[in-house]
Amino acid sequence: MTSTPIRTCVLGVGLASLTFHVPFILALPELFTLTAVLERNPSSPGGKLKERFGVSIRIHRTLHAVLEDPNVDLIVVGTPNATHYEFAKSALLAGKHVLVDKPVTATAEEARELGELSKSKNLVLYPFQNRRWDSDFLALRRLLSEPPNAPQSLGDLVEFESHSGLIADLSIDRYRAALKGTWKDEAGPACGQTYDLGSHLIDQALLLFGRPKSITAFIENTRNIGDPDVDDGFTIFLRYPTGTISPHPFTVILRAHILSVRSPQLRYKVRGTKGTFIKYGVDTQEDQLKVLSEPNGIYAADFGSEPEEIWGTVENLRTDGSILKSRWPSTEQGGYVDLFRNLAAVILDGAEQDIKWDESASVIDIVELAHQSSRERQTLEVPLA
Repeated sequence: MTSTPIRTCVLGVGLASLTFHVPFILALPELFTLTAVLERNPSSPGGKLKERFGVSIRIHRTLHAVLEDPNVDLIVVGTPNATHYEFAKSALLAGKHVLVDKPVTATAEEARELGELSKSKNLVLYPFQNRRWDSDFLALRRLLSEPPNAPQSLGDLVEFESHSGLIADLSIDRYRAALKGTWKDEAGPACGQTYDLGSHLIDQALLLFGRPKSITAFIENTRNIGDPDVDDGFTIFLRYPTGTISPHPFTVILRAHILSVRSPQLRYKVRGTKGTFIKYGVDTQEDQLKVLSEPNGIYAADFGSEPEEIWGTVENLRTDGSILKSRWPSTEQGGYVDLFRNLAAVILDGAEQDIKWDESASVIDIVELAHQSSRERQTLEVPLA
């Protein structure tokens, strides 16, 4: 029986854990209690959580100690990509619920194996696709749901372009000529930016449009530095036949480039028969979380609010052939906290997962096919899930 609040252990104390997981777990004490953390070599008695948030919790030095801890119900896997499958599988076998950061695994086969294991153990296995709660993505979904006769409707879609224009250390569409000197520069399972940040773009595209008919991809080490197997840029084309998404042939373009000189970076460009939507800049939550000193800061009035200067623009075709330009506001606040609320509801009340594990496996399907397409320099059919 899972206790209330859910006793949680976070694996790792890097960017993923300290920025995207720990603040929300601490800010929801009615749902979670952070009972332990895996930190192999703490530099101070209280470790990095004490240094950052002033909280004192049990520090485990090994994964085995975490798995043997009877006071842990939920394990959050926020470690390097190559460890996700092994750590998640070990947690499930130990009878723990699991939240897995993206990319969930290196292969879709591994992802589906974990899914079957969680079902056999009657445990919750939840993928961390938090970018579904970006403010600009929420605004985009609202625009795409506009009725055809709405003044800002894009009409029938013909092309959707999405860039991984994230800010600061996780930025892709930006300029960085040198390596970072972290594990992300090293070759290995699930390495490179197509796995790391491409997972976000693919997840959003599949959520909006479903699985494509075919895929063509170009994945490369653009700067020709470091290991050539570690990609730092990609362009992925997903094709949908006439009549599936639109009466017209429809293309999704997912792009990231590490030698992009622009500020703010392009985020979305969506073309339709009646208009075009263009959006620059990205959701503010990551930058706000990085400097958050107190977890309850996620409840600040401006948390997740996008400044008006980076709201999107819609250009619509008028009946006289002229173009009318207007703003499309990102009025919805970004809400990563809603992922954690849903996770708790699934564990405690058997609620439906907002992000299905099968959806995360489909993301890895597309990542693997993108790499194959790029290696073989050909367009590939996308099999049914």
